[in-house]
Amino acid sequence: MQPLKIYNTLSREKELFTPIHENHVGLYVCGPTVYNYVHLGNLRTFTSFDILNRYLLHIGYKVRYVRNITDVGHLVGDGDEGEDKIGKMAKLEKLEPMEIVHRFTQDFHQVLEKFNVLPPSIEPTATGHIVEQIETTKSLIEKGLAYESNGSVYFDIETYNKNGGNYGHLSGRVIEDLLTETRDLDGVGEKRNPLDFALWKKAAPEHIMRWPSPWGEGFPGWHLECTCMSHKYLGDTFDIHGGGMDLKFPHHECEIAQAKAAYDRAPVRYWMHTNMLTVNGQKMSKSLGNSFLPSELFAGSHALLEQAYSPMTVRFFMLQSQYRSTLDFSNDALKAAQKGYKKIANGLRIIKKLVYPTDIIANPDAAQEKEISDAIQGCYDGMNDDLNTAVAIAHLFTLLKKINSLYTGGLAFESISAETFSNLQRSYTSILEDVLGIKEEVPAEMNGLTDELLQLYKGFKESRQYDKVDEIRGAFKSAGLLIKDMKNAIDWGYEE
Repeated sequence: MQPLKIYNTLSREKELFTPIHENHVGLYVCGPTVYNYVHLGNLRTFTSFDILNRYLLHIGYKVRYVRNITDVGHLVGDGDEGEDKIGKMAKLEKLEPMEIVHRFTQDFHQVLEKFNVLPPSIEPTATGHIVEQIETTKSLIEKGLAYESNGSVYFDIETYNKNGGNYGHLSGRVIEDLLTETRDLDGVGEKRNPLDFALWKKAAPEHIMRWPSPWGEGFPGWHLECTCMSHKYLGDTFDIHGGGMDLKFPHHECEIAQAKAAYDRAPVRYWMHTNMLTVNGQKMSKSLGNSFLPSELFAGSHALLEQAYSPMTVRFFMLQSQYRSTLDFSNDALKAAQKGYKKIANGLRIIKKLVYPTDIIANPDAAQEKEISDAIQGCYDGMNDDLNTAVAIAHLFTLLKKINSLYTGGLAFESISAETFSNLQRSYTSILEDVLGIKEEVPAEMNGLTDELLQLYKGFKESRQYDKVDEIRGAFKSAGLLIKDMKNAIDWGYEE
């Protein structure tokens, strides 16, 4: 098996993954700002890093996965001026900010659970680490890399770069170009340099969320929380930091600068970023009316949706594109994903039921055995090539053909060894369920009843009570299932 390689945004190339501590991985992913419902763009990021977490666990690593909750400091417009996003929503709703935080954190967790995203090892909050953020800010001032101005504290980018920093390297931004872009701000406000960013902001009289500090009442800057929390739980330097590509600049760029300045070393070995989600070729945005909430997908209630789509259909759709590729959302693509998901789920149901016969004499066909072995290897090669889930799924469909052939009798069990069958069964199940996080979606109304109904169906068929036969068929069909009348058995499956 080839070793795991991941694309490092910092080096702009795929690199062999080597953790700092053998068999242990430190992973940090920027979580949501909980001022509104989680949207599909967020969902793609969290699903992608769920796959990374799952795969690392699958190949034997112990993973400490830290994913934060931003519940203060993220201002409207993502800059250093304006209202706090959570505070603004609290005013609109006439609620306490922590009521807003609680509501949308719960929604976030519920949505991720529906999409079968594993919870992180630690989920720290910005408000829970105010002390750490104040202490880090004090340290940066003492080192001459930050300065207080009118009750706010800013990171000094010019001094940082003079001391060997390289602000802009991660995103590929050039300082001179950035200064040109922000020249209108030069000399305006509290900053020495328009590129300097806030570590601590003085709270205006109308600002709801505030804490005491050596510089007066205020709140932490958005970028500082991730530096402090990742450092607290993962150390001075950790293995992987992830997030959406929109966070490369300025958020992740600022994280690197803060951490290097505070702890005298680069904070992260591998930076990973997911690409955008588009809708019918356009960027997803509320202003264009093409932004979906997960609840709208499940209900099919958005004007651009032709039908409802289940959580596993959407998850399967997202995995058909490598995480660094743009993913285009359309009804045609979702319908194709729905069909593909049901095929793969039928295979999952079948392979779990199949048992290698004990009363046969195996006469393995070398070509059949090699096809199965190569497809299994292909799944792992795809995952090891920067988590290329699209390649892994293509090889799973090759395995699915073998499963279906064994099921229908087109491929005799004698043509493969018991060991090859066991490997096929184990690999198909574990790659789908454990690595890709795909599970069967048995309709709630049929859960636990399918086998009993099939027994009734068989009895009614044998006694030629065809009205009852049709009634049971109809019940299965209304639940998105079908009954299979085969030569030697009666079974059911998901309607493709």
